[in-house]
Amino acid sequence: MLDGGTYDVAIIGGGINGCGIARDAAGRGLSVYLCEQGDLASGTSSAATKLIHGGLRYLEYLEFRLVREALAEREVLWRIAPHIIWPLRFVLPYHEGLRPAWLLRLGLFLYDHLGGRKLLPPTTTLDLAKNIAGRPLKPGRYSLGFEYSDCWVDDARLVVLNARDAADRGAIVQPRTKAVAAERVGDLWHLTTLERSAGAQPRTIRARILVNAAGPWVGDVLAVTQRKNAPASIRLVQGSHIVVPKLYAHDRCYIFQNPDKRIIFAIPYEGDFTLIGTTENDYIGDPGAVATSPEDIDYLCQAVNRYFSTTITPAQVVWTYSGVRPLYDDGASEAQAATRDYVLDLDDVGAPMLSIFGGKITTYRRLAQHALAKLDRYLPVKARNHVDWTGRSPLPGGDFPVQGFEALVNDISHGYSWLGAHHSRRLARAYGTRARAVLDGATSWAALGTDFGKGLTEAEVLYLMREEWAENAADVIWRRSKFGLWLSQGQVSALESFMARQRAQVGAA
Repeated sequence: MLDGGTYDVAIIGGGINGCGIARDAAGRGLSVYLCEQGDLASGTSSAATKLIHGGLRYLEYLEFRLVREALAEREVLWRIAPHIIWPLRFVLPYHEGLRPAWLLRLGLFLYDHLGGRKLLPPTTTLDLAKNIAGRPLKPGRYSLGFEYSDCWVDDARLVVLNARDAADRGAIVQPRTKAVAAERVGDLWHLTTLERSAGAQPRTIRARILVNAAGPWVGDVLAVTQRKNAPASIRLVQGSHIVVPKLYAHDRCYIFQNPDKRIIFAIPYEGDFTLIGTTENDYIGDPGAVATSPEDIDYLCQAVNRYFSTTITPAQVVWTYSGVRPLYDDGASEAQAATRDYVLDLDDVGAPMLSIFGGKITTYRRLAQHALAKLDRYLPVKARNHVDWTGRSPLPGGDFPVQGFEALVNDISHGYSWLGAHHSRRLARAYGTRARAVLDGATSWAALGTDFGKGLTEAEVLYLMREEWAENAADVIWRRSKFGLWLSQGQVSALESFMARQRAQVGAA
């Protein structure tokens, strides 16, 4: 058994909550170890609707604390990661016979004023018969609409950038490393892990605090720690999304009401597509085996077909993804009504363990703060009552003003004129100011190496392997990017072969 050292905090789970806690803890000067059984963001955290939002519909369930916190976080997160987070405008058509117009106005008034909005524009009322936002809708069906603000996020990149920042501050981050056993020995946790690589030997690390941030696997981790009767219970809710060719030309998003009281988003996606989601159904089984069903696809197609004049069918779906949300079970009768708030359960009979139930991407940073506050008396003095630094220090690549993205694109375009406007913008969106590190001093397109398709070059792949823990093609084309929407099977195979050769070279060194 290999000895992995002793840490202040060990974290199981490389999703948004685990990586957010790792970043905050490392920034306070704590020694941090994080393991994740798969790739970073390979579970729920890469299967979201990609929104930083207050959750308009949560007001119906009187989740005012959660909505207020989430609304306030929109602009905080936008400021620290303006390359992967940016504002969107959402169009909510009034549908006669569903929620009344006065209720929509009231909800949007609260939405505008609960969270201390400063930069995002307020709600406006639209005449959909005249406004461009009404053109994709069924003619004559919808005349009144409301337009409000929320933000977009590249969810998987948000996770990776939190992990990268944590590592830059000293944290040990180990994806593809499964926690196989954990036990209290005196005042320490002994956590045994196993890397998913040929010939790997179990390794044991010691930690003063254990954080269970395993998302839908939180119960499995409790079993590993031999704490089988958790005081909080988890409700697994499946959410599925579909991607279709672009349904309209403008850049606004839609939020549609359905007769079953659910809401569906239609969002411009990756330039060429429209993202539609999400479903909400209780899920039983292995979270790693979740998949979008034909019934999910039919439901989402029918939902948007009630509104858009262009009819879509399952045959037009180019990609689907599905995730399992690990919600705290508050006894709600329907999955859509289950709380999105989070619960932090502290087991301090011996060395402390904190388990995370629920949560959402928008509030991950606040969850991390609350988690460390819950553990405050077990932290070294230097890390207690720490100032709110995570909302002020930019994530990697985000060290430019929220209104300065176009200036960044222009700077990259001028410094690397051979890149062209499209690739300059894409690299700025993905990497922010670290785009220059990706280009690594190249003076021509050829200097970036093989183009695997759509502008994904050897130089970029090597950067992702070196700096962002990418190991195989899926890590690159579905989580660090969405190149999988365009690349052919032959291109993906070439990329996989290249990455395998690079791994072999590293292993032989």
